[in-house]
Amino acid sequence: MSSFTLADAPSLDDLQVYLSRAARVEEGSVRLIAGSGVLAAYCSVFAPAGLLDESATVLGLRTFALTQPTGFDVVVPVRSLIQRIERAQGEGATTVGLPMEVNTATWAAISPPRGGWQQIGEVLPTLLEGSARAGIRDVAAAVPDGVGEQIVRRVRGEVWGRPIAGAEHIPSGAAFAAFALGFLGDDPVRVYESGPWTRLSTQRGHVLVKRRAWNLLR
Repeated sequence: MSSFTLADAPSLDDLQVYLSRAARVEEGSVRLIAGSGVLAAYCSVFAPAGLLDESATVLGLRTFALTQPTGFDVVVPVRSLIQRIERAQGEGATTVGLPMEVNTATWAAISPPRGGWQQIGEVLPTLLEGSARAGIRDVAAAVPDGVGEQIVRRVRGEVWGRPIAGAEHIPSGAAFAAFALGFLGDDPVRVYESGPWTRLSTQRGHVLVKRRAWNLLR
């Protein structure tokens, strides 16, 4: 399948806004999975750089209704997909052609579970927003202009890997993802777990966090 069709123009607008936010966080790729009348769009907010990287995988997810039965699982450049969406918007259409696939996104090989989620509680959106804003300030203060990528990655890993005060089972990176992707509103954020995965869900989208396997033994 070389295209997908969303239910209506507002849905396409929502997808465009979501992908634009994702591109500002991590300009790279988006994973699209279509099946059972639903399009799931995953983006990477944080991902380990290698085997020695201790940081968690943090993904954003939004789902959209499809009008035509189709099935695919592809990873495509987010900027190219945004351009095709904007072209469809300009034409008043809701069908979007898929860009050429890419094979360099290692995070896309990690698939969150589809079932087995157990709700473990709720957190206030203000708590996550406060954690995200504090982390943004701390990263900006600790990373001067012109430093090397290794130092930047280390600082970000330390800041976004620390637990949220008042919700210690959630890393600050998850709060940043929910804030940066526009998932926080007035409704409480529901927290679920399934194996090594944690999911934060609101009416606007989901943040999925996979802890490093070896951390489970600590």
